[in-house]
Amino acid sequence: MAHGRFRALIEERGLHDRVAVDSCGTSRHHVGEPPDSNQRVVAKRHGFAIDDLRSRQLQDSDFYEFDLIVCMDRSNETDVTRRSFPNSEAEILRFMEFVPGEGPDVPDPYYGGMDGFEHVFDLIDRGVEGLLAHALKRG
Repeated sequence: MAHGRFRALIEERGLHDRVAVDSCGTSRHHVGEPPDSNQRVVAKRHGFAIDDLRSRQLQDSDFYEFDLIVCMDRSNETDVTRRSFPNSEAEILRFMEFVPGEGPDVPDPYYGGMDGFEHVFDLIDRGVEGLLAHALKRG
């Protein structure tokens, strides 16, 4: 959902020539699969589609191809940091740094039913503006 919402914001602002977005996981689970059906429903409800997305695993090349690697929780951040390279210039940060007044992690929506997915969307929606501003500062 974060990928889709951020992509929609980039398109709304006409910044697709300055900012690119991609997403991946730190494990091989679900590689090649589309987003969860609940995520697709919530995204559509909020005016953007994520049906075209497919899961992929973090690659070593990501540390060189991207300026920012944004983690959704501390566990992912630890995994990404462990895999990073000393000569990579990619900044590793946590998404929730852009959502003031909330906890450090985007919660797992699967245990909260559709309300859990809506809550995660709300966090994402509140954080994408700050993430975009940060990305634009990086160049």
